[in-house]
Amino acid sequence: MSRLIEAQGFTNRVLEWDAWLDIVSLDDASAEQIAVLEESHPKAKESDYYLFLVHQPEILRQRSAAFNAIMYAPGGLPRAERELASTVVSRVNGCVYCASVHAQRFEQLAKRDDVIEQVFNDPATAGSSPREKAIVLTSIDLTLTPGRVDPAQLRVLREVGLNDDEILDLIHSIAIFAWANRLMLNLGEPVG
Repeated sequence: MSRLIEAQGFTNRVLEWDAWLDIVSLDDASAEQIAVLEESHPKAKESDYYLFLVHQPEILRQRSAAFNAIMYAPGGLPRAERELASTVVSRVNGCVYCASVHAQRFEQLAKRDDVIEQVFNDPATAGSSPREKAIVLTSIDLTLTPGRVDPAQLRVLREVGLNDDEILDLIHSIAIFAWANRLMLNLGEPVG
């Protein structure tokens, strides 16, 4: 990780997440639950988030398949920009845990942290290039007013160099974090 950034209650520090409800103990987990944890994420068996969601293994399986396809699929929007959008959405939604995780991933992929500090301080002014600024503003707009996006906003993305596949990936990344943040914010809290 690059330098420690802490601003407006957000951080790029590694955090843990504690579930407010009972998690599934690995000792008591069914074979199906173990299988779903193993296919969901490399650290799912150590995460309260996954250990809570695996109470409903098929829903977790579908959630993980969608999340992994959106965030890790090859082609389309570069991974760093997907992580930037996820960080912005998490910052706007107030999800400290998700903002931390995806800020770290952006920093690892982009090899810089300047825009993360900007996002934490004031997302509306964040971005070090016209392309980044457009990604950030679209992430904010789709988070705050999802029903008001119009063709002009998509043209702005094209004008800064995003193609249709990249625009679709951006919107998928923003949308999945509306869901992910709400699960995190309503089922537990960040610690650490």
